Amino acid sequence: MGGDDVMGLVNGKVALVTGGASGIGKASAERLAQEGATVVVTDVQVKAGETVVAGIVAAGGKASFLKHDVSSEDEWIGVVAEVRKLHGRLDILVNNAGIGVGGLVTEMTLELWRKQQSINVEGVFLGVKHSLPLMRDGGGKGSIINISSVAGLKGAAGMSGYCATKGAVRLFTKSVALECAAAGDGIRCNSVHPGIIDTPIWDTISDSVPVASQPGANRIDLDALTAMASPIARPGAPREIADGVLYLASEMSSYVTGTELVIDGGWVTR
Repeated sequence: MGGDDVMGLVNGKVALVTGGASGIGKASAERLAQEGATVVVTDVQVKAGETVVAGIVAAGGKASFLKHDVSSEDEWIGVVAEVRKLHGRLDILVNNAGIGVGGLVTEMTLELWRKQQSINVEGVFLGVKHSLPLMRDGGGKGSIINISSVAGLKGAAGMSGYCATKGAVRLFTKSVALECAAAGDGIRCNSVHPGIIDTPIWDTISDSVPVASQPGANRIDLDALTAMASPIARPGAPREIADGVLYLASEMSSYVTGTELVIDGGWVTR
């Protein structure tokens, strides 16, 4: 896979990527497979997930798909058991699955608040809780990569619920990194903080977000938003985040744990 790209940075490793049917998850699964990992792609979107896996396999990579609701503990137990059965190990966990719900705090329903928490926060917690034992059985040098956001570093009007979830992921990641270090298990845990990336998550964030939206539009104008917010005045591409995921998954980052990898075109500098 990948033509002239360097091969083998995660050769022989087994990776689990949640929310791998589209966007950053898809790009991360493809990038890890390109560099030699056997990738288990999970998502609630079955057809799209299977299409991602078919593309990886057609390009010479190794991948499989499992239907997976990350907010369900029973499904996490089943997914990890299947990974153990199929591969006997897990070296890389990418907790990517997430949703974005926009809306002013006075207008957000408790139901939507809880739904976002269950996927964005509890899904990450459950992934770490149930994957760590299998990762530890592999003898160390594992990597947990939790996808947060620049919204986990700074606030945004109309995005209070989303910011709350991504901030939680950031500090949860640091705590897990300390627990793993104390256990001496060789597993690192870091968070990735994408900026404005052109992915399907923007289709679920309504024009109730009072920045760079067009009245009556179903999607925020990403070009206008990045022109206003980011020194590099363009939306990022999923592949640009996937390259960061690859770095954290590989031995290139062997001395990196408990920190944030910010890939945002300079947004947080403003």
